[in-house]
Amino acid sequence: MPQDITELADRLARARAGRAAIAPLSDGLPGLDAASGYAIQAVAREAAGPLAGWKLAMASRAKQAQVGLHEPVHGFLASASALDLGEALVTAELIAPRAEPEIVFVMGRDLSGPAVTAADVLAATAGVAAGIEILDSRFAGYRFTMPDVIADNTSAGRYVVGAPVPPAGIDLRLAGVVLEHNGEVTATAAGAAALGHPAAAVAWLVRALAAAGEGLRAGQIVLSGGLTAAVPLRPGDVVVATIDRLGTVELACR
Repeated sequence: MPQDITELADRLARARAGRAAIAPLSDGLPGLDAASGYAIQAVAREAAGPLAGWKLAMASRAKQAQVGLHEPVHGFLASASALDLGEALVTAELIAPRAEPEIVFVMGRDLSGPAVTAADVLAATAGVAAGIEILDSRFAGYRFTMPDVIADNTSAGRYVVGAPVPPAGIDLRLAGVVLEHNGEVTATAAGAAALGHPAAAVAWLVRALAAAGEGLRAGQIVLSGGLTAAVPLRPGDVVVATIDRLGTVELACR
């Protein structure tokens, strides 16, 4: 498999650049595993430019049960993929965009190690914010195995983050989440959907990064995992994510 890593990463890069979905890598490589998926992801990360932070996927227990997992997976956030507040999403730049609400952590100091806890995460966090992640699988119909989605940087597309607020005094487990799509409420949730506590999801990420000799850096952001089902996006759509005490983020599509 190692000799195929670069070729597989190139295949995904071509799909991304050409905005053309492909069959899952595992269709032709039934032995594809998570370690190979992360190796493929690392090639893309090297080519992505400055790193803004990290993201979790499959962080909710419901999503894990659906695909037979017991823990999340993680990807990276390229600075170039960020959307500013008020900036429209150009849907034609992506293959099949979908939006989901996220609780976003802004790190106030470096954090690393194999035994980091949710309390450690909160102590190292400068702010938390409402955010919207725009997913975009390079695999046709969002059909993939877990190694596939790891290789595809956990379907990362774009993301927008609201203004952060200090986490002190906010019980993120109980923070209510409302996702609106074209003026209709499409989903509701609470912060506890992410591994019981969004900070616990970030702590899992830190421990996973520690196994690879990495960690979080001050100023980086972490998308702690989608809290509802994602909604498909088309030109003219408007998505609004509101998270109790964290604020509201609106995304228009064109």
